[in-house]
Amino acid sequence: MYGVVIGVLLVLLKLAGVDPVAGWSWWWILTPLGLAVLWWEYADRSGLTKRREIDKMEDRKKQRRVQNMAALGMDEKGRRGKAKR
Repeated sequence: MYGVVIGVLLVLLKLAGVDPVAGWSWWWILTPLGLAVLWWEYADRSGLTKRREIDKMEDRKKQRRVQNMAALGMDEKGRRGKAKR
């Protein structure tokens, strides 16, 4: 994401004619965008993106379980809070 932001900023500065970026070669301006594309390709092929997605889903499941247990009046150890005797 940082590569895209930096790349877009450099392109805008180059098109606006801001020095010293206006004098740089287009190869230097577009390099962060190319690196971002390479990173996304690596992340997709290596499974990094999928692992992050699975981790987020697991976190949501844990939070949902905690909320459901609290709604049932049970603490985190699975015991009822105040049982009638």
